[in-house]
Amino acid sequence: MTPSDATNRATRQEWRDLGFYYDLDYDTKRWQFNGSKAGLLGFASMLRDYCGNLTNATLSEHDHFGPYMYLKVMTWTDCGIDENSIHGTLDDLNRLARLIENTISTARTGDTIKLGYKYTPNSKFDLVLDIEDDDFDPAMMDSGIA
Repeated sequence: MTPSDATNRATRQEWRDLGFYYDLDYDTKRWQFNGSKAGLLGFASMLRDYCGNLTNATLSEHDHFGPYMYLKVMTWTDCGIDENSIHGTLDDLNRLARLIENTISTARTGDTIKLGYKYTPNSKFDLVLDIEDDDFDPAMMDSGIA
């Protein structure tokens, strides 16, 4: 079943409101994020907001992000990235936010940055940031909408 025009418009707007595009690639075992520097800094801000909510300190608490809600950030005993979530203690997730912010501050358009193994060397999946132009539209990456 093909999504309606209204659904496609709403999905495009959700990507734009999020500020970046993400996808999970099972073959390459990575979470792929595409966005402008400002958009990707929005992801770091989302992590900080998650960590700032003390109800998220409880083990297994989580939040979903994006139009399809399959990006999950979860509180866990150890840090990691897998097909299910980006997880860790609140301190770990704050450290990931800092890692993203510090990396993006020196990045240039066109850079591809692998952060997963910097976050945790035992990660099952990588976290890859592709730095796009300032006028990048994350909705254009979603092949599921017309």
